Amino acid sequence: MPLIVDAHQHLWDIDALEYAWLTPDAGPIHRTFGFDELEPQLDECGVDRTVLVQAEPSLADTDSMLAQADAHPRIAAVVGWVPLLDPEATARALASYGKDPRYVGVRHQVHDEPDPDWILRPAVQESLGLVAADGLTWDQIATIPRHLEHVPTLAEAFPELRIVIDHLAKPPIAGNGWQPWATLLARAGEYPNVYAKLSGLDTAAAPDWTADDLRRYVDHGLAVFGPGRLMWGSDWPVSVLGGGYRRTWDAIRQLIAPEDRAAILGGTASAFYRFP
Repeated sequence: MPLIVDAHQHLWDIDALEYAWLTPDAGPIHRTFGFDELEPQLDECGVDRTVLVQAEPSLADTDSMLAQADAHPRIAAVVGWVPLLDPEATARALASYGKDPRYVGVRHQVHDEPDPDWILRPAVQESLGLVAADGLTWDQIATIPRHLEHVPTLAEAFPELRIVIDHLAKPPIAGNGWQPWATLLARAGEYPNVYAKLSGLDTAAAPDWTADDLRRYVDHGLAVFGPGRLMWGSDWPVSVLGGGYRRTWDAIRQLIAPEDRAAILGGTASAFYRFP
């Protein structure tokens, strides 16, 4: 049986760590979410392994994720954080985390930065060069067109860096929008080192969304990247806001053809993140 991989999930403990973005305004996700709550849902959907992705720009969050991976072998890989604005500190962090083969990539919540061009700052670019040189990946968050415009710039500057666009760059599903998202995604997809995640679409849609509401956006992602550069992720527990784990799983199964499932539901993520 092909390996089934959830390429994007989170865990957080609001009593142990501070998450600046996770305030009471977050509603039902403003609480602790642990692996004990996730595991039954993995079992129900037949998910074999997961990729645990950073939820706060801190080394403490990364340390916590690696500790979770120690305790739960189904966490195959961790996408952590390093202080990209400080290349020397980034080098030290990468040297330390690089001792653990499960530390496979880096992410920063660029959408929380007031400067939409934060990723282009010289210090950040220098640090991304270190990330690329270490063979790690970069998860690119793109919640506004400007973030997505930067993907070709990064792909050209670091052709050896494997880049994945989180949440298919949050297409404007709720408003039935299309441009400039569609054109910018296609432009990013011209670069062979750029991939994308079919994740977070539920929270980009209206609360009463159905799989059909997501269909043309998923189809466009498939046309741009093909199954070999697309991977599925639950974005749990953020997906609680969009109906929960099983709802997102059932929708993606409905929207992708059987012949594409082995890649999108596991093969692409395994190859991209180079599971240990």
